[in-house]
Order: sequence, then structure tokens, then C-alpha cells
Amino acid sequence: MSSRLNELSAEFGMVERALGDPAALADGREYARLTRRHRELLPLVTLLREQAGLQADLAGARELLTDPDMREMAAQEVGSIEARLADLAAEIEVLLLPTDPDDGKSVILELRAGAGGAEAGLFVTDLLRMYSRYAEAHGLKLNVLEANESDLGGASKVVAEVTGDGVNGAGAFRAFKWERGVHRVQRVPATESQGRIHTSTATVAVIPEAEQDEIRLDLSEVRFDVFRSQGAGGQGVNTTDSAVRAVFRPGTPEELIVVCQDGRSQLKNKEKAIQVLASRLAEKERAVREEKERSERQAQVGTGDRSEKIRTYNYPQNRVTDHRLEGENKNYPLDSVIEGHLGPVVAALARDERERQLLAMSDQEGDRQTFSQTPSQADSRAGSGGAGQQGAGQHGAA
Repeated sequence: MSSRLNELSAEFGMVERALGDPAALADGREYARLTRRHRELLPLVTLLREQAGLQADLAGARELLTDPDMREMAAQEVGSIEARLADLAAEIEVLLLPTDPDDGKSVILELRAGAGGAEAGLFVTDLLRMYSRYAEAHGLKLNVLEANESDLGGASKVVAEVTGDGVNGAGAFRAFKWERGVHRVQRVPATESQGRIHTSTATVAVIPEAEQDEIRLDLSEVRFDVFRSQGAGGQGVNTTDSAVRAVFRPGTPEELIVVCQDGRSQLKNKEKAIQVLASRLAEKERAVREEKERSERQAQVGTGDRSEKIRTYNYPQNRVTDHRLEGENKNYPLDSVIEGHLGPVVAALARDERERQLLAMSDQEGDRQTFSQTPSQADSRAGSGGAGQQGAGQHGAA
């Protein structure tokens, strides 16, 4: 771990120096990459600097333990510093955990009505409102690219883009990646005359937006159609043929359709349609790759399928239940969550992931130690324990 921390500290120094280079300022893409990496490394380097300062303070405090007049005060200081150093070590360990390379990316957010008819469409608009407020509170911008309105003011489908660095550089994908899956609502619909509770669903897809150097889209395989925008919009949006429909490999099983009608400019809508289409294709490739990896290791943590129910919004009981969590951590007040206060839920999911990663790292370290033993060491360890330990020792020696 020590060598890895030294490497990251050295990299932070190089990034800081590069940010002051006029050549980096002139290259927008390189400057963006450097600033993103600077944000990623800064929390770790801050902790390392505090750790180094405390270690120096600890050495000084320990020297004072030999002074009869200062011994009691020095002992208290030593205890306080050691406790903080233990906390810092744990925090640094968490920051060294593998991170998702997509965390800093913008995302394409797709919401679709599922089971439940018109009520499912209303639930889609409720989720969109929740996500809009959540994004705003976290320094992100949500922009609707496409919306297919349904009866009673709902929507059968909504496609939106979420952009921005977010609070503390969290990034859009990091803020929204936990929302992928099926969301279920239980409530009395507006159309229900007898007060019966209905269950409806909506699916949410969160697709990291492909960056320019990642786009591998052959435009000869894409058909572009232009038409007049529909729905709400200002003057000019609904009076010109500015909307763009991009159809990838039309008429084939691989056909994908993207519609962008947010802006007045046909050119900008076309560029955005290409961006969304490329992101969907990249997501498709990622899903295939992950499925292959799961098959190879023959162990699934979850199917990852979007048909998996991840959360239930129970209106009669004013409760949101996230089914990926356990115990008291899985239930939250619905009236708060539906207003965009998703932070506590997301924090619990992130904490659960970190705990799983730490456990996996601990297991891997234990396996390395076991298999690095010589046969004589393993036999000696087995002989000092009971029958159960002996079996484990023999397995390690094998």
C-alpha cells in the first residue's frame, strides 16, 4: 500500500505542475482530463498530508513521555493522535478502493412506463420531478431531450441528459448510477373511484455518456429524419423542422432509434442524437462484456437486469424501501425522497458497496497469505489447531 500511495502522491504533483503549463490550458480536452484527475486525487492527498503531520506530532509527543512534568499531558496527546491516525488509515483505505471509471461522466437518463397503464405514466413524471430536484441540489443540470406524453399528464417515455461536475466533483453518473432498474409504486390512482391501492412500475436506465474519443459510430449505418418538434416549447421550436430522429441500422434486429427535439437548431439536435446513440451502443457493449465476465467467474452478485425490482414507493405508509439494502438502512420517508432528497439512500448504497469491496479485498489478502505459505508452515499451523483447522491448513498447503 505504501508504494501505491507514493505513486499517487507523485502523480498529484505532476498533475498540479501540468495544470500550470500554458500548453495544457490551450488544449481543452487535456485540461479537462487534468482537472478531473486533480479532483479525484485531492481528497486522498489531503488525508496523506494530515497523516504525515500527525506522525511528526506523534514522534514529538512520545519524546515528552520521558519528562515527569509533561508525561500526563503527553500521554493524552499520544492517545488522541493515535486515534486520529487510525481513522485516517481507514479513510485512506476506502479511497484506495477501485472506482468506477464512468463516475465523472454525464449520463443519459431513460424513464419508461411499465405495468399499470396511465398510472405508470404518472409515476414516470413523478420520478422525473424527483430526479430534477435531486440533480439541482447536487450541482447538476437535467435537460429533457425527448418526452412522449401520455394520458392524464403522464409520460410513457422520457429521455434526459444530466451534466455537470456536481458537488465535490461527484459527477452525474456517480450520483445517478444507483437508480438503474425497476421502480415500483403502490398508491391509490387518480382514476380509482373505490380507493383501492394499485401497483405500477417504471424502468430507469442510466447510461454513461460516451466521450468524443470513445465514439465509434459509423454514420453510414444511421438514417436521419427531420420533423417539426411537438409538445411544449417556445416560439421557433414548434414552427421549424428542427427535431431529429436518428435510426441505427433501420429494419434490422439491431435497430436503435433516438429522437432529439430539445433545441431550435437542427444541427445541434443532430449532434445530440449522435451522442445519445453512441452512448447507447457503448452501454450495450458494456452489458455484453459484463455478462461475459459474470459467466467466466460463475458467480453473480445480481442479475443486473433492468427488470429487477430495486425500490418500492409505498404512499399509504409514506415509505420508500430500497430492496438492495438490509435492516433499518432500507426504509426512508417517502415524502422526503419524492421531493428529491435521495442523498441518504444513495449514501447507504455507496457505503454498502464500499463494505463489500473491503470484504473482498480482505478475503483476497487472506487467500494470498494462505497460498504463500510453504508446506512446512501450513503443516505447522494445522498441527497447532483442531481438526477443523487442520483441514483448512492442508487445503492451503495444497
